[in-house]
Amino acid sequence: MMNTPNLAPVSELKVQAKRLRDKLQSSGIKIGHSKSLELLAQQHGMRDWNTLCAQAGNKLHLRVGDRVQGRYMGQRFVATIRSLTVLGDGDQRRITLHFDDPVDVVKFDSFSNFRQRVSGTIGWDGRSARKTSDGVPHLVVELTSPN
Repeated sequence: MMNTPNLAPVSELKVQAKRLRDKLQSSGIKIGHSKSLELLAQQHGMRDWNTLCAQAGNKLHLRVGDRVQGRYMGQRFVATIRSLTVLGDGDQRRITLHFDDPVDVVKFDSFSNFRQRVSGTIGWDGRSARKTSDGVPHLVVELTSPN
């Protein structure tokens, strides 16, 4: 199986399969929808469509400029992605976020530490491997739901 950190979302893979089917049809080769999905999976080095779909579906697809939400050090945020870099073998990404409103990352009442721009390392699930002392990921990133 191929390393697939840059694999497109399932919706885009379906569009690719349709383009493949249309291109083959214009060349005189008629195939059905399911066959085009299977051929696309093979082009991506996967055994079948279900394997490709599972690989693509288990990843949070982010781009610079995307609006995201989540938690940083246990505090909710809404932010814009300022930078995103795939690290090493592609299992993790370095992300820089600019929060709409600064987040207080200190839980003590006696003082505060507000952060508006933070960087962290996240997996393809949008969660950092580093955790706070109570086991909560330092950073959890999710796409904002469209309004």
